[in-house]
Amino acid sequence: MELGLYTFGDVGRDPATGTEVNWQQRLENLMEEIRLADEVGLDFYGLGEHHRPNYAISSPPVVLAAAARETKRIRLSSAVSVLSSDDPIRVFQQYSTVDNLSQGRAELMVGRGSFIESFPLFGHDLRDYDELFEDKLAMLLAIRDKTELVWPGTKFTPAVEGLGVYPRPVGDLPVWIAVGGTPQSAVRAGALGLPMALAIIGGQPRRFAPLADLYRKAAAQAGTADKTRVSLNVHGFVGEDSQRAADVFFPAQKAVMDQIGRERGWAPQTRAQFDASIGPEGAMFVGSPAQLVDKILGLKEDLGFDRVGIQMAIGIIDHAEMMKAIEVLGTKVAPELRKA
Repeated sequence: MELGLYTFGDVGRDPATGTEVNWQQRLENLMEEIRLADEVGLDFYGLGEHHRPNYAISSPPVVLAAAARETKRIRLSSAVSVLSSDDPIRVFQQYSTVDNLSQGRAELMVGRGSFIESFPLFGHDLRDYDELFEDKLAMLLAIRDKTELVWPGTKFTPAVEGLGVYPRPVGDLPVWIAVGGTPQSAVRAGALGLPMALAIIGGQPRRFAPLADLYRKAAAQAGTADKTRVSLNVHGFVGEDSQRAADVFFPAQKAVMDQIGRERGWAPQTRAQFDASIGPEGAMFVGSPAQLVDKILGLKEDLGFDRVGIQMAIGIIDHAEMMKAIEVLGTKVAPELRKA
């Protein structure tokens, strides 16, 4: 069982203290957080790509390259790269560079993105949302599989006649597919023999079991069953005391979800809703080390995952509180999961 963290590098005002965190401060804090995650033995750290004023990370590979020189063991991943609005050749080159800087610790997690700012920013039409991803994923995998790229060209990508793409990664660069709940996406990941990261940010996690089953069935039919891996990507926070963990996480998580809710028509989150969502059957993984271990192991049989990624740094949480939580996650939660 692997355990790690991911973040989008939130900036803004801490709802608990009123302290303002800007892009520079968030990136400085993030380097300390990734170093500590490495030191306490977490397995991976992922950074998400966003093009909004409230996030510091629009270019994950740049930040991961900095983290590569600050760490020794932890795997470094995107979470996610919005491949639909990017150039597959440049994406491969960037993550291959991170792989070389980190002595083979880079990963690439690709998806279509839950926000849409990158599409108009880079000149893409949202009506091509699905087709863009399919074409660019196929091209990315072709680049990964052979040094000299032979690509026929499509509506969205140029033809390439046997040109080399460099640098090459240290080994095989893992490419994960991020799935938000669409059956077709789970089937695609399984048929391609790619690991699947299942984002669960609402509802009951056990209800996502059919997606995991679809993924494995598609892999079995395609003859790629031996390559399947499933990661749960969730919101959560850990503390020595469960009440303290909930009290620290709630204001920051509420601020983010309420902002998204204003954009998408959701009602503001209440504390009662939050408390229900951190219960044994809820979507969020918040509580003491024992509570997180019990929740993760309780879901493992139904969903069959072998990795859990937790977004603890959602919204603005005091840096000292975040550092304490990372230490607890690495020293008290991760060892119990591995032992089990």
